[in-house]
Amino acid sequence: MTDDTATTRAAMLPGMTDELAAHVAAGGRVWTTDELTEDFTVLGFAAPFVVVRRKSDMAKGSLMFTHRPRYYWGWQAGE
Repeated sequence: MTDDTATTRAAMLPGMTDELAAHVAAGGRVWTTDELTEDFTVLGFAAPFVVVRRKSDMAKGSLMFTHRPRYYWGWQAGE
């Protein structure tokens, strides 16, 4: 299986801390790992993305995340 997104995703990783800071500055929601598992079921990781199912309504979507510190943000519902 070939991952056509690997190069693009790898190029995104160095800027993730800045992306997180911008999200927080805009008033966006951020989850810790414990908070993430309360609100979502994790379906898979492809850094810097995690595919999840929201427990409140079973909607499938994605979040972005940083490795250190580990924070998740930017909920986007799937189609």
